[in-house]
Amino acid sequence: MSDPREPGGPAAPLLVACALGIEQAALRSGRSTPGTLRVLRTGMGPRAAEAAVARALGPDGVPEAAVMASGFCAGLAPGMHPGDLVVAEETRDADGTTPCTGTGVLVAALSRAFPGRRVHTGPLTGSDHVVRGPERAALRSGGAIAVDMESAATLRTALCHGPRPVAAVRVVVDAPEHELVRIGTVRGGISAFIVLRAVLPAFHEWHRSSTLPRR
Repeated sequence: MSDPREPGGPAAPLLVACALGIEQAALRSGRSTPGTLRVLRTGMGPRAAEAAVARALGPDGVPEAAVMASGFCAGLAPGMHPGDLVVAEETRDADGTTPCTGTGVLVAALSRAFPGRRVHTGPLTGSDHVVRGPERAALRSGGAIAVDMESAATLRTALCHGPRPVAAVRVVVDAPEHELVRIGTVRGGISAFIVLRAVLPAFHEWHRSSTLPRR
């Protein structure tokens, strides 16, 4: 079998993992490159993400895929707004820290794709429950800029199944001054959905950059 990173080998696929049906719908409706992308709905929470990603990277799935965790998140920093983008420099949770690949490429690609929209970079922390109120301030005091339930588990599980590029890009759906109750029924949620629909070209640019053949 040829190495997907060697010249002439097949392109390594890109696995984009998200938790919710609304996130999957947004990502699937975006522009994509046929044959290279799989959007995986994991279900909510870190344990569901671990199980789904492990299956997807198993021998009957796409074992050599680069992995991107995506979807919505809660912003922790003052001044964040629904529809802002978060590019993780690392993901964190109780099980450890996972550095992300190609953060600079993603920031540049997303900044070009969304001129005038803020792209935040920093640690993305994981939780096993929806975080609200004072708990957000506590996470922020530890340096995190955003929180979600699946990214840390997704990237950690991906690397447990072999070395590969991993990254996390999330769209802020609520923030300290813009806390939401239901994603699909308020303006902030709709704004975040529209942004998530348009991220795939940047993901493909990251994917091409991070899987270039070895020299």
